[in-house]
Amino acid sequence: MNVSNFVGAGNMAKAHDFTTHVIWTGNRGQGTQSYRGYDRTWDVAVPGKAPIHCSNDPMLGGDPAKMNPEDMLLSALSACHMLWYLHLASDAGIAVMSYRDTPVGHGETEPSGKGRFVSAELRPRIAVPWGTDLAEAEAIHHRIHDYCFIARSVNFPVTFAPVFETV
Repeated sequence: MNVSNFVGAGNMAKAHDFTTHVIWTGNRGQGTQSYRGYDRTWDVAVPGKAPIHCSNDPMLGGDPAKMNPEDMLLSALSACHMLWYLHLASDAGIAVMSYRDTPVGHGETEPSGKGRFVSAELRPRIAVPWGTDLAEAEAIHHRIHDYCFIARSVNFPVTFAPVFETV
């Protein structure tokens, strides 16, 4: 499949709507009557999909066993990059045998408590068959952010440091 066939030809942008349900689950019975009297937990619930049980960052007293918004943003960024990599590799005739990423998001918190991501680095390990043109396989990464919905939406730089393994 050609990218232009996938994303649509022409100069008209195609609108997309996305929806989800975020349901606070942290009411211990008294709501938010006191700052320490409620949990910072919620579920992400999209109809027809398994819910994701979430909490805030452990730095802020959240449950480290649950996903937090920062985890989800970094995971979404990595997954979007991966899906476009697989697509563009397939279009280029490059067989990807496995793909796994351990991305790192770099954040900062100001003395006022305001936080933000300042950058992210994707670190995919990609297995390809012997004889694959590794220069072409690496070059694909440089084209992904022209397409990736998430990467095109964030306001911080996203870099990548791929490692290729031949199998």
